[in-house]
This record gives sequence, C-alpha cells and structure tokens, in this order.
Amino acid sequence: MTSPAPLARRLLAELVGTALLVTVVVGSGIAAERLSPNDVGLQLLQNSIATALGLTVLILLLGPVSGAHLNPVVSLADWFLGRRAGRGLPASDLGAYVVAQTLGAVGGAVLANAMFDVGTAVSGKDRFTAGQGLGEVVATAGLVAVIFALARTGRGALAAPAVGAYIGAAYWFTSSTSFANPAVTIGRVFSDTFAGIAPGSVPGFLVVQLLGCVVGVALTLALYPDSGQSADDVVVPQERDARPAPDTLHTP
Repeated sequence: MTSPAPLARRLLAELVGTALLVTVVVGSGIAAERLSPNDVGLQLLQNSIATALGLTVLILLLGPVSGAHLNPVVSLADWFLGRRAGRGLPASDLGAYVVAQTLGAVGGAVLANAMFDVGTAVSGKDRFTAGQGLGEVVATAGLVAVIFALARTGRGALAAPAVGAYIGAAYWFTSSTSFANPAVTIGRVFSDTFAGIAPGSVPGFLVVQLLGCVVGVALTLALYPDSGQSADDVVVPQERDARPAPDTLHTP
C-alpha cells in the first residue's frame, strides 16, 4: 500500500513554491521596470518569460512532494473532481493547502521587495474592469482544463512545461495578464511595483477566478467525464511512501 507524503511536508512545499512563484512574478516585474523604464511592452515580455520559466522549474522541483498546485483554484478543482472517486486532495487538507499557498504568496512579495530594496507597501494599482474580469475567467478555466487533461491522458510529464507555457502565453492573450491564482492575487497586493494590485481590485479578481474554476471543471468533465480518476496526478504525480501491505494470511 502507498500513501501521500505527510501533510506537513506537502504544506511546506506549497508554501515555499507559492512564495517563490510570487517572488519570480514580482521580482522580474521590478527588474523589468528598471531595465526598460520607457517600454511597457518589453517590461511585460520580460515579466512573462521569467514567470513561465520559473513556474516550470517550481513544478519540477516540488511536484513530487505536494503535486505543486501552488494555486487555491487548482486545489479546489482537484478536491471536487476527485472526491467521488476517492482520489485527489482530501477535503480535510484543502483548507490547509489554501492557507499555505496564501501565506506563501504574501511572503514571496515581501521577499522580492526586500531583494530590490523597494520596501513593502500596499499597491495602488487599480486593475479590475469588466474586460479584465472576463480575461481572468478565460485564463483560469484554461489553466484548470490543461492541468486535468494532461493528468487524465497520462501526460503528467508534460505538466511543468505545458503549464508554464500556458501562463506565459496567457500574459499576452488575456486582458488581465493572467493572474489565474487567488493566492498570487492576494500576494501582489503587498508590492507597489509593476506587478502590484490594489486591494480594491482583489474581490473582483477572486470572484471571477472562482467562476473560471467552475467553467474549467465543467469543460474538463465534458471532455473527460472520468477525469476524477486521475486527480492524484495533479499537477504532477506525487511520490508516495510505501506502507507494508496488511497481513492477509492471518485473521484475528
């Protein structure tokens, strides 16, 4: 018999992974502003490339421990799709994952601020509009569908580059530049820099990200009705600790 890694190890992986993801997003945004101060398009290109590559590496590094969800939407979808099949993230672990991801995101923003000596301050960048809200629904739904389609079709080995590529592309084809992650959205509040987001914009983004999760789950079920059977392999399969098989030769 096998079982997932202990919850404490998985939560550490989710906290560290989400922290480093936000560090990449915020840090590369600060660097882009400094390197290309008069070219916003180039800044976004630099920010998106760094984020795509950084996310790919983090999934490869931490996926075997926790699955490398690094995103409350992914954890929520994993629980929902896997619950009927007795697979995926247990309900008892879902809240802990979300807390670890959110705390990690805030810590990652603070770390990026400290590395670039900008000081931690609440962002003043108002971002949310109806168009950006629609962009977030598209970005989040697509992310969920990509992840679960890969797991269902046994292509988990491609999850790291595919997810990194999708997020990198969604920076450009969505009007919101693809947050697609409630924890990262909250973390970005704590950096008044290129990647920052004002607190007043957060509730709108969280609502449409959850809506995107619903759309992504619905699309996944329409395409792959039995996708819940592969929920243990999201985002990538976790290594499992071996447990001795029960002794079936003796009865009490």
